[in-house]
Amino acid sequence: DGLWAEPPIKDNPRVTIFHVSEPIGQRAMTNQLCRLSNSKYIMKVDAHCAFDKGFDVKMINEMHDDWTMVPVMRNLHAFNWVCPNGHVRYQGPSGVCSECGKETKRDIVWIAKNNPQSTSYCFDSEPHFQYFNEFKKRPEGKGDLTETMSLQGSCFMLTRDKYWELNICDENFGSWGSQGIEVAVKTWLSGGRVMVNHKTWYAHMFRTQGGDFGFPYELSGSAVSHAKKTAKDLFFSGKWEKAIHPLHWLVEKFMPVPGWTPEAIEKLKGSVSPTQTSNPTSSAPAPAPQASTSTTAHSPISENLTQPSRQSPTANTPPTIGCIYYTDNLVDEKLMLVCQKQLTKAVAGKKIVSVSLKPIPFGKNVVLTLERGYLTMFKQILAGLEALDTDIVFFCEHDVLYHPSHFDFLPPDRNIWYYESNYWFLRLTDGFALHYNVSPLSGLCVYRDIAIKHYKERIAMVEKEGFSYRIGFEPMTHGRIKWKDMYKFELFHSGSPSIDIAHGKNVTGKRWTQDKFRRKPTIWKEANIDTIPGWDNVRRLLSFTK
Repeated sequence: DGLWAEPPIKDNPRVTIFHVSEPIGQRAMTNQLCRLSNSKYIMKVDAHCAFDKGFDVKMINEMHDDWTMVPVMRNLHAFNWVCPNGHVRYQGPSGVCSECGKETKRDIVWIAKNNPQSTSYCFDSEPHFQYFNEFKKRPEGKGDLTETMSLQGSCFMLTRDKYWELNICDENFGSWGSQGIEVAVKTWLSGGRVMVNHKTWYAHMFRTQGGDFGFPYELSGSAVSHAKKTAKDLFFSGKWEKAIHPLHWLVEKFMPVPGWTPEAIEKLKGSVSPTQTSNPTSSAPAPAPQASTSTTAHSPISENLTQPSRQSPTANTPPTIGCIYYTDNLVDEKLMLVCQKQLTKAVAGKKIVSVSLKPIPFGKNVVLTLERGYLTMFKQILAGLEALDTDIVFFCEHDVLYHPSHFDFLPPDRNIWYYESNYWFLRLTDGFALHYNVSPLSGLCVYRDIAIKHYKERIAMVEKEGFSYRIGFEPMTHGRIKWKDMYKFELFHSGSPSIDIAHGKNVTGKRWTQDKFRRKPTIWKEANIDTIPGWDNVRRLLSFTK
């Protein structure tokens, strides 16, 4: 999250690497990673953990669709510091040997310690997380599968459908804090169960000593307080809309619980909406948002972020505008840089999210480790749409020179897809330029929320049926496919054109003569590199080709 692993993670077909250039935080990153999965089950786990052999099978064998489950948690002894004299110091901050003052080196040992073994967790009336050791001594705390009131947060497993149905990593909580409480309470109050599987374990390395052995994110006390306040406001006051039990039902279920007095429970009961009961048959959890059932392991499918992160614009709140830029990294590097510089100039400070197949230092960069292809391009577009947080989005490609006037357009209707019609093609080999009536994807401007919905459906169709030119590239410009959500499209015409450069490695081919068209264009204008209207510097911009 914001950094590359050092040393790099080895390539493995079962591992998808999702990289962002700036850290987005634990909850946001977990949501992004969940969108890449098409598995039935999701396990969120911290990076600094070790696992029992076959833990996945042991977990799945006991799993229920309305459960959230964790293994027994051990402590991970990951390394020691060792000096040339053989003195050994237990894992912690780096530094010289405390006995002889000589430099130390890290010695990886990777031991899952047998003690302690945590199997029960709770929270008090603040709420503060606590280990619930007293529960382990009760009859209901013994056995291969036991309930737990709360969770520690470094690991949990549930179905992918439940993950999205319960919004299990609500980014309104902030990056970090109260995650174990959020996950456990949402599971319990919606009618599920939170279970500990004693048949397997994971081991977590606790970084609590500061320095280079402390918490990796910048974390303020106010951020932790915000997460705690959000949890209290949502659950203690009975505001969570998917609850079929009030919170006092959960507390009373596990009583006695450290930090909860009879007075605190009565106060909790008094703060709950009178319409919220503990009758599990009175209502049912809201249905999970519809998600594609045919995604691939690399498919960034989102079920909970299909709306802009801010409120929909009104007459008093003008819409925010941003750009997604997608590339297969195969274009000539010098051409890519020229187009990037021109795009940066043209957008005049608007947000840019770039989605590439290799890291690039441009905008907020998202990397998908996929092979080049039409399906990959659609997935890149969806990943960019979901990483952006503006109301309106311009689609931008790596081999187009965009004119600043292109970004002056503002869609008048949020339910119409708008395509730039002032668009020229330039053949790099000889400087021949061409304009005809076309509505290219790289000239699209649309409201982001409806684009997200469409690209989810598009990806699902291509994964199921394969790509065909019947599907095409420019959404809503033809009626060959009856999409679930159909929209109109319209053209807009900027003051000066954008220029699509043909360089030999374009994903889609170009047609340079009218006889290549099944339906002859009604507009046909030819020019050259020096006479494209609205541009007087194209030759200079592309002088690197000489």
